[in-house]
Amino acid sequence: MNMPKLKTLYPRGRHFVIGVPFVWLFVFFVLPFAIVLKISFAEADVAIPPYTEITSYVDQQFQVILNLGNYFMLADDALYISAYLGSLKMAFISTLLCLLIGYPMAYAIARASKEAQTVFLLLIMMPTWTAILIRVYAWMGILSNNGLINSLLMGIGITSEPIQLLNTNLAVYIGIVYSYLPFMVLPLFANLVKHDQSLLEAAADLGSSTINSFWKITVPLSKNGIIAGCMLVFIPAVGEFVIPELLGGPETLMIGKVLWQEFFNNRDWPVASALAVVMLLILMVPIILFNRIQAKELEGKI
Repeated sequence: MNMPKLKTLYPRGRHFVIGVPFVWLFVFFVLPFAIVLKISFAEADVAIPPYTEITSYVDQQFQVILNLGNYFMLADDALYISAYLGSLKMAFISTLLCLLIGYPMAYAIARASKEAQTVFLLLIMMPTWTAILIRVYAWMGILSNNGLINSLLMGIGITSEPIQLLNTNLAVYIGIVYSYLPFMVLPLFANLVKHDQSLLEAAADLGSSTINSFWKITVPLSKNGIIAGCMLVFIPAVGEFVIPELLGGPETLMIGKVLWQEFFNNRDWPVASALAVVMLLILMVPIILFNRIQAKELEGKI
């Protein structure tokens, strides 16, 4: 009896549900990015805030002055290029390590009983309940010259003096893998737990070995989980600042540290904003590739 009224309310509710995420993205992503983009075209100035305005209205003339020198400087200065390459290298190696460590963990959890799965997932998530700063500080104590690892190595006679672990790239890799490993394990587990075990049983009946079935059935079926986990690790690892700052040394050059120095030490906000814009554009590449892969798979299923 109230069908016309329900039909008028349904589109409104649908538009509200769809509109909320777009409003969220606009307020917390598009708007901040627009502000950073605007600052990247300004010039450094001794003022508060420390940059010039790119727009002016004088004598009934509205002018927009875009300073492209910040972007040209990024291409000419070897420091910034090395920072980008160093960040991409560390993020790639860290993501690969997380995949090599996280895949067996996720596979074992997916094959465990329901009760054991809950316990294992809780153990995976529990470290994330503590602030990352506290966890990284804990690793500083573990990796220091008088820390747990060096004390153990000297105690069992492997080394006679402490090994330099802290303030090295190795310490940064350890910190990133430790911090982001749960973001690799959880998507992989969510994918592996849904696999049809009858496929493996059928392969075994046809004479396929366990290793052959794993590589030809399990791994291809878990491709979406691998891609999702790698993106969840790689993207934030590129812009990581806390871990390289606390665990890394002078040779550790990542874009997050350079951004911090430009913003707070040099107070060159335009150059720092240009660094952030270029970093975001670089990170858009894997996101676009992931979306294309997902779109092709959806087209194949239709």
